[in-house]
Amino acid sequence: RQHTEAHKPFRDSPNLGERRAGGTRGMLYRDNPAWADVTPVPQDDGPNPACPIAYAKEYRDAMDYFRAIYSAGEVSERALALTEDVIDMNAANYTAWQFRRKLVAALGKDLTEELEYISEMVQENIKNYQVWYHRRAIVERIGEGSAELAFTEQILEEDAKNYHCWQHRHWAMERFGLFTPPDQGGLDFVDRLLDEDVRNNSAWNHRYYVIEHTVGFTPEVCGSEVDRTLDSLTKITENESGWNYLKGICAHLPRGLLTFPRIKQVAEASLPNARCHVHALATLLDVYGLEAAEGSADAAAAARELCGTLSEKDEVRVAYWEWRKSQLPA
Repeated sequence: RQHTEAHKPFRDSPNLGERRAGGTRGMLYRDNPAWADVTPVPQDDGPNPACPIAYAKEYRDAMDYFRAIYSAGEVSERALALTEDVIDMNAANYTAWQFRRKLVAALGKDLTEELEYISEMVQENIKNYQVWYHRRAIVERIGEGSAELAFTEQILEEDAKNYHCWQHRHWAMERFGLFTPPDQGGLDFVDRLLDEDVRNNSAWNHRYYVIEHTVGFTPEVCGSEVDRTLDSLTKITENESGWNYLKGICAHLPRGLLTFPRIKQVAEASLPNARCHVHALATLLDVYGLEAAEGSADAAAAARELCGTLSEKDEVRVAYWEWRKSQLPA
């Protein structure tokens, strides 16, 4: 069904109570003459609900009318406005988002305006999967995603480890080929994040992702990345993210961690303070294990001794370190 009269969304105030507090602007849907032709559909909790949710009356009212138009498949401006109200009260309502995408397409709405709307919603709900999925869908329909790098940087300035934001950034870069110089998809931005928090595993992961999709892990690139990471680890040794990044880089080389002697030197420097440097010693164990596999009896003995140290200092993973010891050459 097509309707021309729209129920204006309540977007001019950040507070739900203010948006629905009196007057025609604040009336419930059941009291609005523009919706008199719609029979609301209440939520069916069964005859004897064990623990019914105490919804706010505004949300219950809006959802009763949403179910009605959703079931009828109504395509109208008022239906689109209703999705905005429902989403404003519960941004995790995936059915409302799905219906909104359908309406935006069917009504031929301006996608640039919808992108502006979802930009506001993302900023208000940055940890909500539904808002990020909606943004992705709209950007996909627009067919141009160069603005996504700047947008995700803005969000990450506020929440540098936001999984949904990093996932969206990866998608946009891969979908629209945003791995171009001079910044190679944002390495300068990643460096800034790591300068602020060197333990930001998301930033380390993104650095790996960008290099993988640009220059690749050539021996020269690996050497440069290893030096950069070790410089960081000499300042903050017990940084699991940095040690894991090293292992990921060296996995691209035939001799792995043995390619760069400095890795062993930096890791061995943590031996006097074993309790505080478990991740450094775990990497050192990997180095000793590789040397033992190449026939070094001294390395095998050092590895067995280190397994004992790790079992003592890292009590949560005692069984793991004992297993690692059992895998070493006799």
